[in-house]
Amino acid sequence: MDTGNSLNRSMQGLWSAHRKNKVNLNNPATPTEEPTPPAESSVPAPVEPSSAANSPVVNGKRKLRSSRTTDESSKRQKVASGSGSAKDYTPPSARLADLGGVDTCIEKMLEYIAMPLCHPEIYLHTGIQPPRGVLLHGPPGCGKTMLANAMAGELGTPFINISAPSIVSGMSGESEKTLRDAFEEAKRLAPCLLFIDEIDAITPKRESAQREMERRIVAQFLTCMDELSLEKTDNKPVVVIGATNRPDSLDAALRRAGRFDHEISMGIPDDEAREKILRVLSSKLRLEGNFDFAALAKATPGYVGADLSSLIAAAGIIAVKRIFKQLSDSELSMSAVANDMTDSSMQADEAIHTSLSEVNPSFPTLATPSTIMFPVTAGAIARFLNAHPDPLTEEQLATLCITALDFTSALKQVQPSSKREGFATVPDVTWSDVGALHGIREELHMAIVQPIKRPELFSAVGIEAACGVLLWGPPGCGKTLLAKAVANESRANFISVKGPELLNKYVGESERAIRQVFARARASSPCVVFFDELDALVPRRDDTLSESSARVVNTLLTELDGLDSRKSVYVIAATNRPDMIDPAMVRPGRLDKLLYVDLPTPDERAEIVRTMTRRVPLAISVGGTRELALETVGTFVRDKCDGYSGADLAALVREAGVTALKRTLGILDKLGENSGPPVVLVESADFSKAQEKVNPSVSAAQRRKYEHLRSKLSGLPVRIGRDQEERVEAAIAF
Repeated sequence: MDTGNSLNRSMQGLWSAHRKNKVNLNNPATPTEEPTPPAESSVPAPVEPSSAANSPVVNGKRKLRSSRTTDESSKRQKVASGSGSAKDYTPPSARLADLGGVDTCIEKMLEYIAMPLCHPEIYLHTGIQPPRGVLLHGPPGCGKTMLANAMAGELGTPFINISAPSIVSGMSGESEKTLRDAFEEAKRLAPCLLFIDEIDAITPKRESAQREMERRIVAQFLTCMDELSLEKTDNKPVVVIGATNRPDSLDAALRRAGRFDHEISMGIPDDEAREKILRVLSSKLRLEGNFDFAALAKATPGYVGADLSSLIAAAGIIAVKRIFKQLSDSELSMSAVANDMTDSSMQADEAIHTSLSEVNPSFPTLATPSTIMFPVTAGAIARFLNAHPDPLTEEQLATLCITALDFTSALKQVQPSSKREGFATVPDVTWSDVGALHGIREELHMAIVQPIKRPELFSAVGIEAACGVLLWGPPGCGKTLLAKAVANESRANFISVKGPELLNKYVGESERAIRQVFARARASSPCVVFFDELDALVPRRDDTLSESSARVVNTLLTELDGLDSRKSVYVIAATNRPDMIDPAMVRPGRLDKLLYVDLPTPDERAEIVRTMTRRVPLAISVGGTRELALETVGTFVRDKCDGYSGADLAALVREAGVTALKRTLGILDKLGENSGPPVVLVESADFSKAQEKVNPSVSAAQRRKYEHLRSKLSGLPVRIGRDQEERVEAAIAF
């Protein structure tokens, strides 16, 4: 016990000595020696009594706290001085005339924004509350920000432009304060426009928010929106414009009446809208003659305003390169003639100048030509820059313009936003790559191609809904190839969906994938959606079908003809098992056109092989022609290849080419390496050898079964006997 007390007393003594040393260090002046007065520049500011009482000098910890408080106060003074500086709220220079293809959106903006700001007395007289907020939503690049800036520039009212991510701060409470300050500034400048870009960054759904700060920001935003009534703004309206490409991620309370009262959807522009956008963007360009904007608009499906602007910029760059090359080539041809004429005179001048220099050494030397700025081997642009160091004259610029070919070349370089996301593409398969199938082609042409190319004719007849087509038949008959050729001929975007790839083991993910496919298709309209192996995605609903698969079928049915319109979205499906598909899929209004893609007839087999052997080097007999060689191959497949599908004929041509290649390689091995480049020619005998390895993929029993199923689905009379039907049903069950 005594040992513990002595230890405590020794610790207290050490602490007292430490405090005395700190006092001596902080006040080094002795009583007999007065401290040196500090210089004027280092005189500290007077300390308030409260802070002096709470922060003694001898306490190092409190000294640190007081210095930190001083730093924070200085920072606050800087922030206050910065915030006190006048900010620029002048309206933008953009005007509504700079926009094209958004006439409907402009009309709505004038109704919701221009009327309350220009004539608030009408709302005061009638007692109606004007709109407080307008939400602009649509895919990226469709012109949401530009529309808001153009509206503010047209009205000439103060414009407060805020980027939503700039509001978020790491300090607790700073984000809410920034939001309150922005709305208070809008009230002070009223009537004015408050534009918040990418508003989804600060107003997510509160139930799915990751942090509490996000919920507080949403609550603060809702409160600020409620304080924009005319009674609280001295009868001076303040309209908030929000822009986002993810409207579904916003909090539901933000989209109710009294906050964002109205929503304006800016989708992908159609042909007419794209033509207007191109006219507006090209108004300051020098185009060649009567430029066909309608043809260019039809060649740019899925392009938004930003994509069209990039297209025009790319066409301008191509035109500039072409102009440089033309001018440099013309200059080279003219300079070649001039050089021949002036070589002799230049040599004579040089000889005279040399003789004068020898007589009189003070005579100035001949000036050497200026060095070339760019290497001549760099290309046409370098030659042009070397030939024209000065600006071109008006006569030289008069003939320069942008042509339609420049835009055609730019189309190969600029991809629309929908293609960059990897969903929509225009296939490169044309009808020249498809042999036979003329009847199916005519049906698809009237069902899909013509409604996309001439929608006004179908609207005049009263046909507005896009129909769906179901291609069914034996495997390998060209169903997928037909769908790609249709999309290419119509110049529409093409989304290929393999049926099983949308299925997911997690609940709700398969349905979400189907909704996403149709949402992308509507955003890329006109668009052709092709579902391959449809029977795997929408099987027949009965007691044996699981609940998750039934939900997938229901989702696809509602997307085909539900509340959401699928205007300019055309659906093509392919399957080998039409009897396994749910009957609701093939009713009128959904996949109402059933096209049977049968095995090719003998003449069609010859036409298919003729198409496939366009690039195959065939052996031509002495005195014969390529047409005669093609006729020989066509006769062979017409007579010897009964039951072959299109895929089987493609395998036959490929195997014949491999056989010819083996024969050529064997000859080269015998002749040696110095025999020269090989020449591979496919002979008729190669097709005979290939037939021994390639067999038809559809058996006779399956062909009879498909024929019976065709008569059942199309209502045609059965072409086979009853006993044959029973044997087929016993042999193969679908």
